[in-house]
Amino acid sequence: MRTVLGVIFFSISFFAGAQNKLNPVIADFGSVYAVPFAVEKPDPNLKYKILVDVNTGTDKPELVNESLENVARIVNLHALGNVSDKNLELALVLHGPAVFNIMNNEAYKQKFSVNNPNLPLFTALKKAGVKIFVCGQTLFKRNINPQQLAPEAMVALSAITTITTYSQKGFTVLKY
Repeated sequence: MRTVLGVIFFSISFFAGAQNKLNPVIADFGSVYAVPFAVEKPDPNLKYKILVDVNTGTDKPELVNESLENVARIVNLHALGNVSDKNLELALVLHGPAVFNIMNNEAYKQKFSVNNPNLPLFTALKKAGVKIFVCGQTLFKRNINPQQLAPEAMVALSAITTITTYSQKGFTVLKY
């Protein structure tokens, strides 16, 4: 009985202690958890090249888009896995409904009647070295003037050509 209680206490203590959120690079977004018992981890000697394709908007414009927060999580997870910033090259391309998330505050507020909660995330991503592209085709399709974009945004000809170009450069494409 004492052994069973000891195992239960150890398990509860271990998992309670392991539940602390960590933000090794991007402090306010993309929290991750240490998993000391993981057998598969990033190789800190590899060069990671990742392009994140985001075309999902959000039903709650007052909240940070979860797909975009995942980009911060990618940065924090690789840092947690001891991958240096020199070995992580990350780009993001927004298209479809996701482009509304990178509108400057004035344009976002005009469209959704709330401040853009995603702007601090874009600032943090750029500071962490993430290249942030917006699909030019989507801008025309959705009648968004490039001057309505946050300063972190760089306009690309299209999401399609950005994805195919980065794929040819050896980037892994993740889609959210």
